[in-house]
Amino acid sequence: MFQTHTSSQAPKHALLSVSLCLLVGGLWILIPHPVIGLIISLAPIAILVVLSQTFWLVTLFIVFSFFRIHEVFPVLYPLKIPLMLSAGALGALLWHTLISQKMKLYWHPCFVWLFIFWGVVVVGVLFAANRGIAMAMFTGTYIKIMIMTVAVAWLITSPRELSRFSFLVVAAGLIVGCVALYNSANGIGLVEGSRVTIGRSFGSMLGDPNDLALVLLFPLAFTVATSTTKGINIPFRLLSLATSVVLFMAILATQSRGGLLGSLAVFGVYAWRIIRSKTVFFSLGGIGAIALYALAGISQRASGGTAEAGIDESAMGRLYAWEAAFKMALDNPLLGVGLDNFYYNYFFYSPHWDGLNHAVHSTWFGVLAETGFTGLVLFIVFVYKLIKCARHTLTVIDNCDRIPPYLTSVSLAVYSGLIGTLVSGTFLTQGFIWPIYILAALTIAVSQIASQFERPQNQHNQQPLSD
Repeated sequence: MFQTHTSSQAPKHALLSVSLCLLVGGLWILIPHPVIGLIISLAPIAILVVLSQTFWLVTLFIVFSFFRIHEVFPVLYPLKIPLMLSAGALGALLWHTLISQKMKLYWHPCFVWLFIFWGVVVVGVLFAANRGIAMAMFTGTYIKIMIMTVAVAWLITSPRELSRFSFLVVAAGLIVGCVALYNSANGIGLVEGSRVTIGRSFGSMLGDPNDLALVLLFPLAFTVATSTTKGINIPFRLLSLATSVVLFMAILATQSRGGLLGSLAVFGVYAWRIIRSKTVFFSLGGIGAIALYALAGISQRASGGTAEAGIDESAMGRLYAWEAAFKMALDNPLLGVGLDNFYYNYFFYSPHWDGLNHAVHSTWFGVLAETGFTGLVLFIVFVYKLIKCARHTLTVIDNCDRIPPYLTSVSLAVYSGLIGTLVSGTFLTQGFIWPIYILAALTIAVSQIASQFERPQNQHNQQPLSD
């Protein structure tokens, strides 16, 4: 995974040793306590573990941050596991990038649009309507997303890392899905009497059924891809198949329209590749959508159900929010109102005030409101480039022999996950949270790995020039 530079290791190790000695000596002078001695004695082992297990630290940090494992099991919350993982991951990344130079950095065309979009977001933070809220969101969450996005793209360099990442995503999805089904069966934390949540009593992000559906949708693409890809070991395929059933049932239990649309999109990608007759594809898709709508019980929801006459309250709330987002962009066309500022500016732009601020419930309108028309255009171009890259990778894989099975499965998972995330974005707010960025990182990493198999194929196909 890393490049080696043995000739330059000695000076760097000496620098590390001297720095550690100075740090240890200074710490002991400041706090001469026996516990400090124990910490100092264990510090070298901890440092070695951190520097040698960078991939796992980064991946586990993403799993805990995205799936909120410490909120799924509240007993883990006081341990501050995401904070410890982030500290270790950032330290290891800085070491391998700046000092040891074992981490191979490369540039990808998709980075261009992503970095420009990030530039607009950063400048927008400085000119946000509520700078404090924007800065808190940026320093607390978004900057970590930015760093980990490029870290994942650069760290995953082989099918082996893809297999490890896939396993962690499937395992985390199974955990969250099982807890969601348990809460649904026992009536724990239900919204509107029927919509399942996790950790709603203490304010978890998963306490919103729409956000929970989004979290469950991400691993669904991986489980379907893994369970349908030949060459992957049978136990993992069976685990993925079982997990896909759990995830799908849990998404149904959220009664989220965005989650349901995203699930249909994920399954639709695989059906499109399998079913040759597109008439049959669209017919089955229509029938499946109606069946799933009924199965999910959305018509029985307290909001958005058939009990409400005309356009239901849930739909009207979204229309009001989208109108408010458009007005925010009209007032701030270049940079928007700033990161995480839609909610706090809703009162000033909404045509209908019911006494409460509301979320935008749309990826596209959320990006429009908080980064302006400039950010929305850049975001759309970035997404288009990602889809184009993912499709090209699938073409390379389909045209090459002896492709590692995990490269095939993750390529399918990334592409179907992108489509599902973008479709669900009609009703789910995900422009500035983990899924789209992790999928972007994986799209770039998979593209880079697939290119290693594309080059020999291209060279083999080249014909010598005639005299």
